Amino acid sequence: MNFDKIGEMALGSRLRTLSEKVTKDAELIYALYNVELKPKWFPVFYFLSNQEKGKPITSIANEIGHSHPSVIKIVREMSNNGLVLEQKDKMDGRINNILLTKKGIDISTKIEAQYTDVENAVKDTLKQTKHNLWQAIQEFEYLLSEKSLFTRVIEQKKIRESSNIDILNYLPEHHTDFKKLNEEWINSYFKMEDADRKALENPKDYILDRGGEILVAVQGKTVLGVCALLKMQDDDYDYELAKMAVSPKAQGKGIGYLLGKAIIEKAKSLGASNLYLESNTILKPAISLYEKLGFRKVASHYTPYERCNIQMELKLK
Repeated sequence: MNFDKIGEMALGSRLRTLSEKVTKDAELIYALYNVELKPKWFPVFYFLSNQEKGKPITSIANEIGHSHPSVIKIVREMSNNGLVLEQKDKMDGRINNILLTKKGIDISTKIEAQYTDVENAVKDTLKQTKHNLWQAIQEFEYLLSEKSLFTRVIEQKKIRESSNIDILNYLPEHHTDFKKLNEEWINSYFKMEDADRKALENPKDYILDRGGEILVAVQGKTVLGVCALLKMQDDDYDYELAKMAVSPKAQGKGIGYLLGKAIIEKAKSLGASNLYLESNTILKPAISLYEKLGFRKVASHYTPYERCNIQMELKLK
């Protein structure tokens, strides 16, 4: 397989091929030194050879980074070959410790010369490379421990899918979608209230003519999300972020984040110093989005909504 032609997305396959190549050589190396080990046993063997006492399966698995079932299988194979045995823990009879047999201990002494030669061979090979593979793997493992490849792919998927989404100012032709999207999410979790009906039935009078704004996320001719900025008559806050709704068909595309960022920029352009919003803690994805946008929980203010049990603010200045 031409990995260079496929590119970086073949990383897993390439590492697997490299692993197979190294494992094949490892089998030859064990035979060269007359050591009765299999490459896949090595992590367990090496760990046990550096323990004064035996260790339970769970400890071994945690230490070498293998799964519990994988270690059980390896220990069983090593036991069948006379290298390890199980022994009840002297302090806790419920625990079975795994330790090397005399045969295993003898191999751990015999293998020292092999360790020296293999380590020097690997180091010599790494010196001949432009990029140190060992250090690169350490870096890559660290990055994946911080954020998995799966999560990173999801992020890239959102970026690609949102690249052709436009954020537009509200027009009268958007009224039907503005009302429909908000009614859908409200009725999915709560019930429509009088304040909802006023804003959704007549956004021009209730929002726009009072100094507010509405933004619309559009893909082609399809409205995928909406968000409003309500002018507040409050000494603490200039505007309220409200009426954010995203089509169920567009969930996971990052549209809420795009709308949130755009509405914040709109507020800044209007000279706002503080933004305010109301929500409910059962809407965990929404709360997470608001926190990502920089909003933080504040003490309760008066609200006309029964469903509101959390209020948040964002300081812009």
